[in-house]
Amino acid sequence: MNESSFAGKNLSSELCGLYGSYGYVRYKMNKFEEYDLYARNKDFLVADSVITFTDTNGKLMALKPDVTLSIAKNCRDAAGEVNKLYYDENVYRVSKGTNSFKEIRQLGVECTGEIDDYCILEVLSLALKSLQAISPECALDVSELSVISGILDGCDLTASQKRELLKRIGEKNLHELQALCEAADMAAETVSLLKTLVASYGKPSDVLPVLKTLLPGHPGLARLETLTGALGSDAVRIDFSLVSDMSYYNGVVFKGYVGGLPESVVSGGQYDRLMEKMKHTSCAVGFAVYLDLLEGFAAPSAAYDADVLLLYGKADSPAKVLAAAQKLTAEGKTVCVRKNVPAKLRYKAVVDLTEGGACHG
Repeated sequence: MNESSFAGKNLSSELCGLYGSYGYVRYKMNKFEEYDLYARNKDFLVADSVITFTDTNGKLMALKPDVTLSIAKNCRDAAGEVNKLYYDENVYRVSKGTNSFKEIRQLGVECTGEIDDYCILEVLSLALKSLQAISPECALDVSELSVISGILDGCDLTASQKRELLKRIGEKNLHELQALCEAADMAAETVSLLKTLVASYGKPSDVLPVLKTLLPGHPGLARLETLTGALGSDAVRIDFSLVSDMSYYNGVVFKGYVGGLPESVVSGGQYDRLMEKMKHTSCAVGFAVYLDLLEGFAAPSAAYDADVLLLYGKADSPAKVLAAAQKLTAEGKTVCVRKNVPAKLRYKAVVDLTEGGACHG
């Protein structure tokens, strides 16, 4: 299977069309970037291994392992302006699937500038639609970093302690989380709250009301409730174990999964702090779709191969058969046209032209 297509459809084309339909403009970049950009931001990369070479002018260059860093570096700050970009680029890095360097086709969306909650909601919606294009069996896990970071910032922690706590939170390792909290002499109430947040996972309507009683009036929870409520999908879950590197990310972060794959195939969030590191006043939110993880992946098959099996005989003219097929597709049905009933075809109904167009459900 090609990494950009499966189940008889070209995923890349479908997703690019989706992003374009929301006004996102394609971003094109060079294959090479100065290595210094990636060296200074290795923690932001999916993998820290980068292919480098020395250019004719003596500069150390890199085959691009990431697109977001290039967009963040080159974006323009302008008051009141929002830049909506999508990319379909080849990147060069160690593939999660093969654990060796590979040219990987990567898709993604980036929204930079004076973004607001609508921009964040739109990006979340596009991430969810991307997952649904891959498989109907999908889940979008969402978190708000201000909830966890607010608790940790209120404690007297060293940078090392905070780093270790975030690692255990990301692993959902409650036992070691408690041990680290106790070693840092954190209040019992704070430890209990952290453990409750990390253990909470599920539909927003189930999780958020409970957490709002523990953190009444917290703006991060109110924001999550508004955003996830607007998405209105059963595929959305709350997961506070999502703790992307807080030196780059802030606010809403998310990961997307499809049935049959253990790793996230979509990952994104707000990265205002990366923009600050690059001396921008703009904010940013976006996500990437990791197509290399879809190699060998087959989406769950639908219950039916076609809505209608359209049967015709020797006496039926090609024009008549085509007109019948077009009438059915115009009604939103999928049609399989055959002279005989295929042995393994799954269908909802039969329209038999040899019987005057009789329909059998």
